[in-house]
Amino acid sequence: MISPLKHLFHHPASRWRLQAELRGLWRLAWPILVGQLATVGMAVVDVAMAGHASAQDLAGVSLGVSIWNMLMISLLGVMMSVNPMVAHQVGAGDLAGVPRVVRQALWKALGMGLMAMLIANAAALLFDHMLLEPYVRDLAKGFVLITSFALPLFAMYRVLYGYSTSINQTKPLMVIALLSLLINIGVNSLLVFGNWGFPRMGGLGCAWATLITVAFNLLTLVWWMQRASAYRSTWPLVRFEPPIWREIRPLLKLGMPIGITYFAESSAFSLIALLIAVFGSTQMAAHQIALNFTSLVFMVPLSVGLALMTRVGQSLGAGDPVLARYQAWVGVALGLVFAVLSAAGIALLAKPIASLYTNDAAVIALAAQLLLWAAVFQLSDATQVITSCAIRGYKVTRAPMVIHLTAFWVFALPLGYVLGLAPDWMPWRPAQAMGAQGFWIALILGLTIAALALVVLLRVVARSRMPFGGRVVA
Repeated sequence: MISPLKHLFHHPASRWRLQAELRGLWRLAWPILVGQLATVGMAVVDVAMAGHASAQDLAGVSLGVSIWNMLMISLLGVMMSVNPMVAHQVGAGDLAGVPRVVRQALWKALGMGLMAMLIANAAALLFDHMLLEPYVRDLAKGFVLITSFALPLFAMYRVLYGYSTSINQTKPLMVIALLSLLINIGVNSLLVFGNWGFPRMGGLGCAWATLITVAFNLLTLVWWMQRASAYRSTWPLVRFEPPIWREIRPLLKLGMPIGITYFAESSAFSLIALLIAVFGSTQMAAHQIALNFTSLVFMVPLSVGLALMTRVGQSLGAGDPVLARYQAWVGVALGLVFAVLSAAGIALLAKPIASLYTNDAAVIALAAQLLLWAAVFQLSDATQVITSCAIRGYKVTRAPMVIHLTAFWVFALPLGYVLGLAPDWMPWRPAQAMGAQGFWIALILGLTIAALALVVLLRVVARSRMPFGGRVVA
């Protein structure tokens, strides 16, 4: 990584080019960022409102969100196959092929969303076998049941999201996300606290707010696309087309490794939330606060990565691998700059950040400690997400999947289990269980391993596509 980044910043003749590329990348990324922040802002609102209802509501919502996030993020990854495929077609000038790809991707989304819905309700049965307060257990199960109906809608929305991003139309996504955030706040206010005569549902109101806002996102985006001229030449819903397996299969082949990659990371975080549950509501709530805020910060490098995937894919579709490699390393450099700033901000404001979520002094104190660990992994987290998105712009998905599975399931989770729980049967363990902090230390290790391995992979993949040839890694 050092050599490419050094080239970007130490050759005066290329600085004007760097500035132009940063402007182009940011022009595509900032509407995605605002939209992603608004989307994650809904989860922040859910957790914050549940926290102000009661610690038990926050614990129940935290458990339910752990299942929702794991499946939602996995679906997001599987649906992401539409981004590089459409971007390559746009770069090659093949606009006529875009609608067919999107139509088949929507069929894929419907099938995968229904499957995720069944998995969510099966996973909720795990709560019956955990030592939980009855109210927390029932709330968590109810949250999963209600939000599971949003999963097919979310999958189809992400297909249209990827299609819109890949034809350089990101501002509609921003506007819709901001509107949905306002709706989410309003519905939460009505249902969580029982304002304006509505029933006081506590944490369960957060689940209904999630379902309503996901449906709003999908319906509003379809309505917008049907009326905007920017989509006219590639709009996929001009006619009905049945599912065609030979066209869905390449989408699955490209998307499933991304989904498994996202599952490896999200399931690690979700499993950690379930393991921390044995320490009680305070540790669960503190973990959820730290995780929720870092997810909000994570949207910046993720948005840069999504924009980078489009730019790299379009350059490769246009037959310019030299430009694609340059764009990839500019994106990594931009992410590292942000990571340094975010790490400093989180470290300095850890306690005030925790206070935004709850009034419970014990939860605030522990959450502030966990946020300090979150500050440490900002560099690794930003690097791994942007680098992996750049690699996917090359339509390379299997190698990043292996890297993420290894980093989280071979290194991070086992270490977290030892440090966090300190099981008696382990010969090498801390003197006493470290609880949530032990798991966060392990996450730092996993993210660092992933970041370093993905940087090496990006260099190999980018070089293999250069004019002088080389073997493609897939």
